[in-house]
Amino acid sequence: MQYGLSEEQEMIVSTVRSFVEKEIYPHEELVERTGEVPKEIADEIKRKTIALGFYACNFPESVGCAGLNHLEFALVERELGRGSMALNHFFGRPQNILMACAGDQVERYLMPAVRGEKMDALAMTEPGAGSDVRGMKCSAVRDGGDWVVNGTKHFISGAEHADFIIVFIATGEDQTPKGPKKRITAFLVDRGTPGFTIRNGYKSVSHRGYKNMILEFDDCRLPDAQVLGQVDGGFEVMNTWLYATRITVAAMCVGRARRAFDYALDYAATREQFGQKIGKFQGVSFQIADMITEIDAADLLTLAAADRLDKGLPANREIASAKLYASEMLARVTDAAIQVHGGMGLMDDYPLERFWRDARVERIWDGTSEIQRHIISRDLLRAMGA
Repeated sequence: MQYGLSEEQEMIVSTVRSFVEKEIYPHEELVERTGEVPKEIADEIKRKTIALGFYACNFPESVGCAGLNHLEFALVERELGRGSMALNHFFGRPQNILMACAGDQVERYLMPAVRGEKMDALAMTEPGAGSDVRGMKCSAVRDGGDWVVNGTKHFISGAEHADFIIVFIATGEDQTPKGPKKRITAFLVDRGTPGFTIRNGYKSVSHRGYKNMILEFDDCRLPDAQVLGQVDGGFEVMNTWLYATRITVAAMCVGRARRAFDYALDYAATREQFGQKIGKFQGVSFQIADMITEIDAADLLTLAAADRLDKGLPANREIASAKLYASEMLARVTDAAIQVHGGMGLMDDYPLERFWRDARVERIWDGTSEIQRHIISRDLLRAMGA
């Protein structure tokens, strides 16, 4: 890949960074304190994003959007990563999986989502099925011309604001030499559908205001018109359209790490102890050197993975490496930034303790670090016949 950005890409970076600094930073303390995003603030962020031409920028020009490629979208997410996820949610990046909409689903779900008229959320995780997606127990069975759904989903981000949810549900089971294997189907479920309830989830120390919700299905009836893609084709839809979400996590980790680093660098250059700036002490300066080296490495891994996708090259291992390294890098960098600040780093006068808490979840969602290591090692060993 070319490591220098084009003039247009540099403009994307500067535009989004300026937006985050002006429209997101000023509201972060309120969201952190209350755990809520006031509706008027959410609506204003969405309105300004639409006016800027960046709403649903991850969607193609064929549906009226900016049509950014994977690398350019990673740059957007990197800059958004500097700010509160609860607030950035309203910058508006609907799930790309909506491109699988067909027939009247296009006007009912896809187009309203990319125009900012409706918000979506994605639901896969269950209390007993996290990394093991095929272990899901939320199931749908045929009853006449409908599907009757029962079960629970949890840790569903953005569901409190969603007008509809893209839900992955077990619709059957195949017997294989390795044992039973669930068949999975994706459904579009509208808020307010009888038998479908959205309720508050768990209180998290990470990303306050960016809530996780619990979805409950109690004999919820869904017609075939709500199937996204093909019946039993949920994994095909998932692998086609959700392939690059881990690049998003990696990119946001890089952005958050750079913001934490900026605080540490400024503090090291201005704070004095023993008659000199603390950045002159190797105990601090070497931490600064390690931090920026790790951040740059994570940035390049992430952009390289996105570039491979844009070139149509296999990228499964590269995406896993980027997500693994960037999420673990963020943990180390936020911890080091606090260490540079000493006791003040743990006070809420600085946002560092928030960055530190927020960093913890990045190694878990969108595939744990252990899952990423499994993907990477499997890719390498299979090529050796192992």
